[in-house]
Parts: sequence; structure tokens; C-alpha cells
Amino acid sequence: MVLNAGNLDRRVQFHRSVLVDDGFSESEEWQDHGTPVYASKRDISDAERLSAGQVQATITTRFVVRWSSFTADLNPTDRLTCEGREYNITGIKEVPDQRRRMLELTCAARADL
Repeated sequence: MVLNAGNLDRRVQFHRSVLVDDGFSESEEWQDHGTPVYASKRDISDAERLSAGQVQATITTRFVVRWSSFTADLNPTDRLTCEGREYNITGIKEVPDQRRRMLELTCAARADL
């Protein structure tokens, strides 16, 4: 797979969970992490499952971003938003033959929202 700047045609915003103390208790809150970055996006699968009497649809998507010290620090506990849909990051790896140039993020999102 050869990637160049023309393939990075989407903007994604990363989010990181932080603990917020409201004076009574601490709660988890998702906040923007860094500035939006360019990415390529490819949907790779979708699925439906029945859970508690409801159908839940999910979609698995691969995003590719440029490697940087910021993107190298991302981890599967982070999330990203692309075109209004929120994705959980399930895996991060370097793109083969693109060492320290590109990272591939495998993500999952609810398709029924």
C-alpha cells in the first residue's frame, strides 16, 4: 500500500479520558487531545448482534495517519471522531514498509447512532 498526502483526505480529532473533580466526586470526561490531523479512512467490516432484545450495529474502520511524536503516543484507550461519528481505537500499528512514516488505527463505532 503506497500512501501519499493525497490519500489523507479526512480530518480526525482524538479524545483522551481525564478525571475531573467536581468537588463532590471524580468522574471520567472525554476531552479533545491535540489538534485535528489528516487521515485516510477505509471501512473494513460491519456487523449486527442481538443484545438484551435490541439490535446493535457496529462498523470497523481503518484510519491511516502520519507518524509523529503525537500520533506515536496514541493508545487504545483513546478515541477519535471523524465526520461526526465517534470511534473507539482497538489497535495501532505501523503501516508495513512505512516505518516512522504512517500509523494504521483500527477502530470500531456504533453504526446505528
